[in-house]
Amino acid sequence: MPKRGKKYLESQKKVDVNKRHDLSEAVRVALESSFAKFDETVDVAVRLGVDPRHADQMVRGTVVLPNGLGKVVKILVFAKGEKEKEALEAGADFAGSDELVDKIKDGWTGFDKAVATPDMMGTVGKIGKILGPRGLMPNVKTGTVTFDVVKAINELKAGKIDFRVEKAGIVHVPVGKVSFGVEKLVQNITAFLETIARIKPSTSKGTYVKGIAISTTMGPGVKVDTVSLKDVIRS
Repeated sequence: MPKRGKKYLESQKKVDVNKRHDLSEAVRVALESSFAKFDETVDVAVRLGVDPRHADQMVRGTVVLPNGLGKVVKILVFAKGEKEKEALEAGADFAGSDELVDKIKDGWTGFDKAVATPDMMGTVGKIGKILGPRGLMPNVKTGTVTFDVVKAINELKAGKIDFRVEKAGIVHVPVGKVSFGVEKLVQNITAFLETIARIKPSTSKGTYVKGIAISTTMGPGVKVDTVSLKDVIRS
């Protein structure tokens, strides 16, 4: 087990590991246990009653957080001609085709999200082994392979996140910054949980949402009482 620092241990004393809070209280406790000098990211982990080894129980989706993520997202768009021009006018940080692929092949990954027009995917596929492990590969299911590059860029800048259940049945996402305060974070978390509930696999039996925990970048996890969210998660 890794050795915890003094500040973390002090922060942990503020959290009752056996207690489950309603959502607003859980967020408040998580914020109060934050101790870093920088504006920490707030994360949510949801344990689901699914087995991701079965394709029909895979949980994957996207959600635009109502209050964004509180960070500047650098967006790259793989496109040619008019679509490249559209992307740059819409606020893309980088746009182009073969020259960007070659740059990435040489080791550059100075962007946070990537969008591609469908006609570019044959070219983008050449760097799939570079983009994929970094979560940067454009994907139809997350809306990042599209000819509507303006919409894709606007959603990403507004705080769109994509998520996918891990092998252990856990979905882990960022939902904002400590500086957002309780109300904005609750709104973001609620939007995420509503999306999770909406895409529940029909083959999932029993309790769908088994546990929820909130934490800051450096702080301890705070458990949420799922019963108090029955109108949101409907599980």
